[in-house]
Amino acid sequence: MKSIVFAGGGTMGHISPNIAIIEKIGDKFDKIYYIGRKNGLEKDKIEKIENVEYYGIDCVKFVRKSIFKNILLPFRLNKSIKEAKKILVKLKPDVIFSKGGYVALPVVVAGKKLGIPIVAHESDLSVGLANKISVKYANVLCTTFFETAEEFDNAVYTGSPVSKKILLADKNNAVKQFNLKNSPKIITIVGGSLGATAINNAVKEILPLLVNKYQIVHITGKGKIVNFSHPNYHQIEYSDDIGSIFKASDVVVSRAGSNTIFELATLKVPMILVPLSKKASRGDQIENANYFERLGISVTVNENELDKLKQTIDFVADNRNSFIKNLNKFNFCDGNNKIVAEIMKSIK
Repeated sequence: MKSIVFAGGGTMGHISPNIAIIEKIGDKFDKIYYIGRKNGLEKDKIEKIENVEYYGIDCVKFVRKSIFKNILLPFRLNKSIKEAKKILVKLKPDVIFSKGGYVALPVVVAGKKLGIPIVAHESDLSVGLANKISVKYANVLCTTFFETAEEFDNAVYTGSPVSKKILLADKNNAVKQFNLKNSPKIITIVGGSLGATAINNAVKEILPLLVNKYQIVHITGKGKIVNFSHPNYHQIEYSDDIGSIFKASDVVVSRAGSNTIFELATLKVPMILVPLSKKASRGDQIENANYFERLGISVTVNENELDKLKQTIDFVADNRNSFIKNLNKFNFCDGNNKIVAEIMKSIK
């Protein structure tokens, strides 16, 4: 009997890729396990999937620019590793798939100590802190970007996992949900799984102008509401069917997480990317956004430039065919099959 452990969580950027591989690999394993936080977002998402057993551990996150808050980090991380090791001894998996991030790191370290093969995946152009450590323990690091794979001896370029829920989504679901018409053009604005206050505030300022020219689908984030009403404005806090919304959209305004970018690129949807600033991140989203802007498939609007959002939406919407031409030229597709192949190879 073959079994596999998936690890990762914190945001949908780590959870969605794991779900995509679980969907693809299910028939190759008798048992599928998932290790995440005891009360994290991943627990809620994974426990809804049939035939996947969930185990929770305490996880510790590195707090950027705060030495004081990180003083106890080594001790808390060691505790998390011990918790993960105890679970792995019980489960005896044949392989661990890590999506990176602080939630997966204890599982990777514990797995290495137990001699369990480890396959990790890095979504961003530059490798995050957790994966910089994990790559030393992993049999192989799968990467979304070709350039990233060239940095490590044990890395291989695979592309990004994309869920079949995205790939097989029916745009008519979104059309019916929001009563969308063939025209004017449909602009979707989404700030990520937790929402984006900066984007929401900027959008609120220009909504009176946007709704006169476009149909707007605005995904604000859980608990975040924009007080505005118009027949062309459709607001929801969160969607479990984001694929249908993407497919119905002419242009999408989004944060610059690699997974979302590749979902949109795979679906051939032109995008405007608003990366997290370096104040709120390590700068990975800025690198992602600039990379895809250079390819001519997106336009970057930094947080300090959100006053340009309306004119950027107009530009991308007016030149949509040029962006689609570039998307077709690069022919992005999901990396699911290549990642699954690396997982199976690590067992052999």
